[in-house]
Amino acid sequence: MKIAVEGCCHGELDKIYETIAHLEKKEGVKVELLLCCGDFQAVRNEGDLRCMAVPAKYRTMQTFYKYYSGEKKAPILTIFIGGNHEASNHLQELSYGGWVAPNIYYLGYAGVIRYKGIRIGGLSGIFKSHDYRKGHHEFPPYNPGTLRSVYHVRNIEVFKLKQICMPIDIFMSHDWPRGIYHHGTTEELLRKKKFLRHEVESNSLGSPAAAELLEHLQPSYWFSAHLHVKFAALKQHPTKPNAAPRATKFLSLDKCLPYREFLQIVDLPERAGSSNVLEYDPEWLAILKLTNELQRTTSHPWNPPENNGLHERWDFTVSEEALMKVVEQLNGDLAIPSNFTKTVLPYDPSTPHFHAAPSYHANPQTTELCATLGLTDLYTQAGQVSATSGPRDTHAEEEGDFQSGDEPSEYPTDVSGTSFNPDEITIEDEWDEEEGEEGTESSTDSKPSIGNTHTPKTMVLPPPKSQVSPIFMPPLRDLPPPSHSTPAVPRLPSCDSDNDIDGERILKRTSEEAGDRGSQTTTLQIKRRNQIIYATVEDDCDE
Repeated sequence: MKIAVEGCCHGELDKIYETIAHLEKKEGVKVELLLCCGDFQAVRNEGDLRCMAVPAKYRTMQTFYKYYSGEKKAPILTIFIGGNHEASNHLQELSYGGWVAPNIYYLGYAGVIRYKGIRIGGLSGIFKSHDYRKGHHEFPPYNPGTLRSVYHVRNIEVFKLKQICMPIDIFMSHDWPRGIYHHGTTEELLRKKKFLRHEVESNSLGSPAAAELLEHLQPSYWFSAHLHVKFAALKQHPTKPNAAPRATKFLSLDKCLPYREFLQIVDLPERAGSSNVLEYDPEWLAILKLTNELQRTTSHPWNPPENNGLHERWDFTVSEEALMKVVEQLNGDLAIPSNFTKTVLPYDPSTPHFHAAPSYHANPQTTELCATLGLTDLYTQAGQVSATSGPRDTHAEEEGDFQSGDEPSEYPTDVSGTSFNPDEITIEDEWDEEEGEEGTESSTDSKPSIGNTHTPKTMVLPPPKSQVSPIFMPPLRDLPPPSHSTPAVPRLPSCDSDNDIDGERILKRTSEEAGDRGSQTTTLQIKRRNQIIYATVEDDCDE
């Protein structure tokens, strides 16, 4: 089975599907599944744009709304996780996962599903230590703090995933597991992204939570995005007692832009007798049921139960009885129902509503799943808490994340001798980078046309095995530049013009660099950030 893996989508669904169609025609293959590693941007209308942490001047509709409205249907079954540039009010409706459009499935805050016998898991968002121990308390309308904290990974999701015992074939995360860069061609990575050297050498780049999951789950393949670079690695896991040694093949990809390495075709064998439809994973649903009482929708810190004498129960792994109970509650049918439902009016280019307020609705898909399995609808509960708590002091909330009285992070980091917050993944300013790439593209005549552009070879992967197998990641070639189908939508006015991104502390090229953006030797000058900056109203675009 051919599977396409995509890095950061940034709403460019039309371009991604067009590129896959081009590859299928050129290579004579059929892609059956598309996996997207975050920054999907499932924006339905103008109100959703206001719930996305991007600079106001880049809030454009892109192309997802066409698939939501029914104007188009995804030609390939698409599965995605959330990143740090999402329409968060939309994804919060589907905290346990669900269809955002026909044939496009979101895995939720965390999730595991099955397709043709292949077990696929994922963790949405990015890691920030100051929000890691909180509940999913955010609810629209977001303030400047919750607009960003809403996509930060929480320890409850990691705790749930750590209860998994059965093998995982593929796992997706937006940011990288911390330390994975030591298991690939590190110098090649630093040649492409010179400014990451300090974080790589100090082992402070990436998510410690994802690294913890990598060690526990030991999936056959792990796909990520976020850093806008293609990078492959092979992680050899320590041998467990009475088990064969395992290894994980890691691959991260770039964002969707012409001539960038944003797409890779992989080949995995189907399992005999498996279903041809997307299915629930019974172990995962049983874990959701067992851990339901542990979930919270407040911002108070919480630690998962441990075997330390303080908790009556700390092991939430699933018994065979619990598995059978879940299957019984689903009437023996694990197929995920095609129950996509529109909860808001989609964008209409003929009648735009530039000042539309964010919408928030309970999603029938979540309501149905919660009723079937006895789960809590976190989004609805967070809304009830928000409605009863009254007006919030947004300034106090933002400052509160960094009060000295807060309990320490579960992942303390020594910041002595550094001038930046190691919890921040410092990358190029992707918005300026995109402008630079597009500007260079339009003035370059030497690029090949779509008719003679080389396309990537497929990455043929063996069946998942318990023993170690070598990684094979052939180099990608230039991808064709699909036609730009993004509608020309006037930019929405900023919700807070006094704090527009133009005046923010974002990573910028110098004036000299701006005059020579096409140079391969240009070194970006990076402005390091610290925790004090978080107390200001800042767009978190470079996460």
